[in-house]
Amino acid sequence: MVLLLLSIKAELENIAFLEPSDGFDYFFRVKCTSCNEQHPKLVSLNRAEEFEVSGSKGNTAHFVWRCSLCKRGSSAKFDPSKTLSYTEEHSGQLAPFLKIECRGLEFTSFEPRGSWTCHGTTGTVFKDVDLVENDMWTDYDEKVGLPVSVSEFDSEWRRA
Repeated sequence: MVLLLLSIKAELENIAFLEPSDGFDYFFRVKCTSCNEQHPKLVSLNRAEEFEVSGSKGNTAHFVWRCSLCKRGSSAKFDPSKTLSYTEEHSGQLAPFLKIECRGLEFTSFEPRGSWTCHGTTGTVFKDVDLVENDMWTDYDEKVGLPVSVSEFDSEWRRA
């Protein structure tokens, strides 16, 4: 078992914090640790969905996968701690975001697809923020007449 930590980085302009919306689907690239075969497509995980791990005694995981090359079964489960918000204090730096317990696989990259929520420094909430399009999101906070944006999104996996 390996515990992986995903850290994210972004430039925030007039944004207090950025977080995944409820029911967020996380999209990752995955590789088998047995044969090092990388799955050709992105895989998605959702905290609300759990699947039975075959060959175990009632264990569940958020992702269950069988490598197409070596046929080894693998699984991944979110650490029970809450996903962390990315705050303006972190802007431009890598900050811990979430942990995942992996058995027989490793995640190699993260795509910020899905619906994010941004909270402006004035308290304005921006929902359904899309960070995939042009690697940038911009809007306007009418409360204070300032632009808001998230740009230069990046991520990194490390062993926790």
